[in-house]
Amino acid sequence: MTDERQESRPPVRTTGRWVAIGVIVAAVAAVFGYVGGWLAPERLTPKRIVDELQSTGGEHPGFRRNHAKGICVTGRFESNGALAAFSTARLFAPGNTPFVGRLAIPGGNPYAPDGSIPIRSFALRFDLADGEQWRTGMNAMPVFPVTTPKAFYDLTVATHPDPATGKPDPEKAKAFFGAHPETGPFLAWIKSAKPSASYATETYRSINAFYLRDAGGQRRAVRWQVVPEQGPEGDGGAAAGDADFLAADLMKRLGQGPLRWHLQMIFADPGDPVDDATKVWPDGRKLVDAGTVVVDAAEAQAAGPCRDVNYDPMILPRGIEPSDDPLLPARSSTYADSFLRRTSEEAHVPGTAHPKEARP
Repeated sequence: MTDERQESRPPVRTTGRWVAIGVIVAAVAAVFGYVGGWLAPERLTPKRIVDELQSTGGEHPGFRRNHAKGICVTGRFESNGALAAFSTARLFAPGNTPFVGRLAIPGGNPYAPDGSIPIRSFALRFDLADGEQWRTGMNAMPVFPVTTPKAFYDLTVATHPDPATGKPDPEKAKAFFGAHPETGPFLAWIKSAKPSASYATETYRSINAFYLRDAGGQRRAVRWQVVPEQGPEGDGGAAAGDADFLAADLMKRLGQGPLRWHLQMIFADPGDPVDDATKVWPDGRKLVDAGTVVVDAAEAQAAGPCRDVNYDPMILPRGIEPSDDPLLPARSSTYADSFLRRTSEEAHVPGTAHPKEARP
């Protein structure tokens, strides 16, 4: 596997390539966080990683430190009951469950052009009938670049833009990737990744693995994805001259009717890596279509229902459990730090008569 990953890495030839990689690294930082104490004695805490995100995205009080630009969506999950045999979560029993979601682009700048980053994200909070919740943050990418919090922190340092040039130091980036062959699948993906022209046509993946537990106590490792019923349109490029085309496209599509994605659970085979987000599972794994995610409406995040939601991936109902992937508790702690910052800044959002209506 190591040799295959090394062969898949694109050659390093231009500073421009490292600039692009730096942008992507900043973009996927929302699927990573830091748990304090993991690198004692120099403790790398959630505060430090969020500080790094903030320094990259700029000062935008009241906004998320990553995935700052987005739009709220609401709808329901229509379960077909097919997953009920594998999980006791009431979400998977036949019937409907409401959700509050958010579609977004990565990065800490809420005014960034939609075409600046070739990743879109889809976060969901399902409100189960028994009072439990399931929160998940998914991304339109197949793998994560590194396996551990330590490696990710080193990656952010190696690709942080130099204040003098505004670009990553190509030698630092080259040294990091040369020392981390596990980044090969990620580098191969971003080599050809392009910004999509619509939130509605993306497939969003959990990337990290989790477990489903059934009524008999049996536990099975899974990853999930939501696959659109809406087929791709156009060439997948950004709309010419429009920096905010994603929200406009979404509203136009919703004006013609609800948007639908199929929630699919992919089951690991014995030996498949469950704690390594840099590795894909081979094709042909057992797949169960659990039902349909239906988006009925969307509204601006400033006063929308997703504004105050922390899409912590460790908030799980009974019947879904975290794997031992070290990125999961790290994501949770960093999301919490970012949430506390932006909510405490509510009264400091400039240029608004009613600050609460301005906070995302």
